Amino acid sequence: MTAQIIDGKAFAATVREKVAGHVARLKEENGITPGLAVVLVGEDPASQVYVRSKGKQTVEVGMNSYEHKLDVETSEADLLALIDQLNNDPQVHGILVQLPLPSHLNEDLVINSIDPAKDVDGFHISNVGLLGTGQKSMVPCTPLGCLMMLRDHHGSLSGMDAVVIGRSNIVGKPMAQLLLGDSCTVTIAHSRTKDLPDVVRRADIVVAAVGRPEMVPGDWIKEGATVIDVGINRIDAPEKGEGKTRLVGDVHFESAAARAGAITPVPGGVGPMTIACLLANTVTACCRANGLAEPDGLTA
Repeated sequence: MTAQIIDGKAFAATVREKVAGHVARLKEENGITPGLAVVLVGEDPASQVYVRSKGKQTVEVGMNSYEHKLDVETSEADLLALIDQLNNDPQVHGILVQLPLPSHLNEDLVINSIDPAKDVDGFHISNVGLLGTGQKSMVPCTPLGCLMMLRDHHGSLSGMDAVVIGRSNIVGKPMAQLLLGDSCTVTIAHSRTKDLPDVVRRADIVVAAVGRPEMVPGDWIKEGATVIDVGINRIDAPEKGEGKTRLVGDVHFESAAARAGAITPVPGGVGPMTIACLLANTVTACCRANGLAEPDGLTA
């Protein structure tokens, strides 16, 4: 048995198409253009690549992109003043502060200074609380992307046994909340879980988000289970030549694909969905801000 590959790149393209269609309608029928503001503090190379990609895709779907690049020495007061300005700007519907921030800035303070209605990352404590109590919120992009792929593959997730490996605030915890919301039986497992292989073997759905390369081998996977691999880890690849590297997930792909019913690859699985869902969240925030119907199929 070989698993069906869940193509995140292709799925993300369909999400962006839906977003673009909705943006076009908002412009045509309401004269509104959704706007996303991205704030980058410092010169972190990975963050710069992300921000460029976010800006490019924002413009491609017809939205306004506002980029604010601040010096690494920027004071907390100046950063908070910029966020306040964006909170009060009616042209800006989504605000994203690129993490990690330089160490002299308090991440929690900065994130919680964003207007929760514009918090398209879904990290504000109000949105976390709303998600946890099953109310309408902004949902973190990566778990939202995972949920969309699972719904697309299975239709209904009701009654399925799901194990989330990893308990981060960014993926693990919100992922568990979303799966509960879709009536799964959910276990959150982590590095201290006893008999982790046995816990994972029960699962119809495995979401791996621990950040440890190829930690989950194929023999942990139940026959026919769906595996969503959130991990993106760079490891040495001497077979490609000296000093070369390659990207792998948290799941050992070849052995897991031999047992799973469906699996996301790394790269090309969950990764492309994250920015697509950021764009979807920005459109959702714009619709909510203007009292308009939310886009179909782009929310949790």
